Amino acid sequence: MNSNQANIPSPLFIGLMSGTSLDGIDAVLAEINAAGKARLIQSHSVGFDTNLKSELAELQFATNAELHREHLVANALAKSYAELCQELLRIQNIQPSSICAIGAHGQTLRHQPASDHLKSYTHQSLNPALLAELTGINVIANFRTRDMAAGGQGAPLVPAFHREQFYDPLENRAILNIGGIANLTILPRSGEVFGFDCGPGNLLLDAWIYRHHGKAFDDDGQWASSGTPDSELLSRMLQDPYFTKQPPKSTGRDYFNLRWLDDLMTGLSLTPEDVQATLLQLTIDSILKALRSFASNTQTLIVCGGGVRNIALLELLKIQARDQMPNLKIASSAQFGIDPQLVESLAFAWLAWAFMQKRPANVPAVTGAKGLRILGALYPA
Repeated sequence: MNSNQANIPSPLFIGLMSGTSLDGIDAVLAEINAAGKARLIQSHSVGFDTNLKSELAELQFATNAELHREHLVANALAKSYAELCQELLRIQNIQPSSICAIGAHGQTLRHQPASDHLKSYTHQSLNPALLAELTGINVIANFRTRDMAAGGQGAPLVPAFHREQFYDPLENRAILNIGGIANLTILPRSGEVFGFDCGPGNLLLDAWIYRHHGKAFDDDGQWASSGTPDSELLSRMLQDPYFTKQPPKSTGRDYFNLRWLDDLMTGLSLTPEDVQATLLQLTIDSILKALRSFASNTQTLIVCGGGVRNIALLELLKIQARDQMPNLKIASSAQFGIDPQLVESLAFAWLAWAFMQKRPANVPAVTGAKGLRILGALYPA
């Protein structure tokens, strides 16, 4: 979608997102009007440089010289982000001065919410000052830390954006984002908003197939479809306290990872494909259990995120939802005008807009924060 600079409306924001799955970076150029509605103008996505992806994966856990390595990774990620922004501007033939701000999430390396906010922290790797310098555009970053400082979980942050884009006063809706972690936003027609992380989305599925086949993801869920879920392993996984914990709650790769899985597989003799099938079932079970528990009157479930590309996951989700919640309709966010892969990057463009508008963008009922806060920090160009 090319356009001359004179034809592009203002204000314009760029949103950048690289998620828990480490599958690449998504960037969007968006117009956001005074009412907070976002209109996508251009998108562009790239995979991670192999070395950068490897470093980010290793830094998810304690390692040697991690402080030094993390700072270098933060600089490298800023450079990758900057190149992606420059490509967006080149495609649209517009200048950096036309952009109000970049909303940049960074790459989560640690996410440790705690009931005592003095013991709670989250860390997203990125050098936003360098990103501002490289692009010549103001950068808004560090969105999660302000929410945690107020006693919140720091995640999920997208429900406020979901409310702006998908709320309907005539229908009870929920938004399901299947990224590395799966999260739900509950949007009843009464107007409240509620959200939380359900548990693993693609994260364990991607890690398991990479261990056994060196592939970044299970294409269309074909490998999982070749196996059979194991009831004992599934039962052990679902007994994890996270799945019965009451919201607000959030999680990440530092909780759900292959070490967690390996511990639960002790004493079991399973084929790799059966484990993959079980992990697929875990994602579906945790989503549907959360929906039944906290939003059983949902009429339409709008699905987005990279997990939409896993055909086996989506088809099984629809089949099992039909049995458990027969009145539930499941639809892609594409049917509501937003590419499922771009919802989160668009959300961070919107969060940058909210910061510039001095508008609180967190929802205490979602994260548990004490009162509304303006999220993010400004790194001027």
